[in-house]
Amino acid sequence: MSLYQLSKLLYVLNRDDGAKALFKTVPEALTADYTLTDEERRAVLSHDIGMLYVQGVNGQILMHFAALCGIAWPDYLQALRDGVVRHGPVRAGLYAMTTSVDEKVAGL
Repeated sequence: MSLYQLSKLLYVLNRDDGAKALFKTVPEALTADYTLTDEERRAVLSHDIGMLYVQGVNGQILMHFAALCGIAWPDYLQALRDGVVRHGPVRAGLYAMTTSVDEKVAGL
């Protein structure tokens, strides 16, 4: 997993108008500039907020990416819950899980 590269991509995407324009027109071109796993690349390109959360992307970065993708706040929160149920516990980063999936989902 390349959490730093994934987070950097989303950070840049959230703040750079040129990156946003490229992401809207040729998203694969933007992701090609970062060393990502196939799973990470698919999650970004498909706007899979739940998978990105499980991979360890910081929520402050992730919520801006979700907004860029047109995902409403309640849907964003549900995507986090669904991601844990679908993909398992958060794997890395600040939100790495130390509780069971059921306990974590109940707390979201």
